[in-house]
Amino acid sequence: MKQFLVFCIAVMILSCYQTERRCNDFKTGSFYSEVIIDGKVYKSEFERLEHLQIETYNNKSDSAQVRWINDCEVIFKTIHPKNMAEHKDIHLKILTTTDTSYTFEYSYVGETKKQKGMAFKLKE
Repeated sequence: MKQFLVFCIAVMILSCYQTERRCNDFKTGSFYSEVIIDGKVYKSEFERLEHLQIETYNNKSDSAQVRWINDCEVIFKTIHPKNMAEHKDIHLKILTTTDTSYTFEYSYVGETKKQKGMAFKLKE
C-alpha cells in the first residue's frame, strides 16, 4: 500500500510538469534549421523580422509574411508564390526551447500531417 501511495504522488507531480518555452526569444533573429523528411536532412538559413521572414535554401531565397497567432505559433504566407504549393500558408508551432534553439512542428494550414524540425539561433 505504501508503494502505491508513493507511485500515485510521483505520477501527480510529474504530470504537472510542463516544459518551459521561451518563444519570444525566437520571434526575430538569424537562424539555421534542419528538417528530416523521409530520412533526408533538409537545411536552410533564415532571417526573421517582426513581420517578414527571408529564407535561403539551395542558394535560393524566398520571402514570407509572418503573422504570430500567439507567443509560440506563427503562420507564414509566401509573398511571391511560384507554384500551387507555395500558395498554401504554413502553420508552425514551437514545441520546446533552449537558450539557443527550438524544436518545432509545421504543416500546411488545415492539414493534419505534420513534420518536425529544429532551429538554431545564429550568433549576431
